[in-house]
Amino acid sequence: MTVSVTPPKHGSQQSSPSKGGASKETPKPSSKSGPRFNLVQYLKDVRTEATRVTWPTRRNTLVTTGAVLAMAALTSVFFFVVDQVIGLGVRELFGVGG
Repeated sequence: MTVSVTPPKHGSQQSSPSKGGASKETPKPSSKSGPRFNLVQYLKDVRTEATRVTWPTRRNTLVTTGAVLAMAALTSVFFFVVDQVIGLGVRELFGVGG
């Protein structure tokens, strides 16, 4: 007797028994709590990681900040103009508004 096995189609996930036919049980978490939080060690680790950070230069920070402010100003002007045009259209079309 020949048995053929086809893989499941995409999207369907079927659980299959592990090799050997026996399923393994997942280990149960122990009742003991893990390692305790150590604030001093944590602060040392934070300090170590902070020294590894590549900080931007002052010039780079100023250029980036200027670009963000310019884009915010441009965006606010754009939406102000669009709002005025839509308001004018509504006033002309319906004769409402100031």
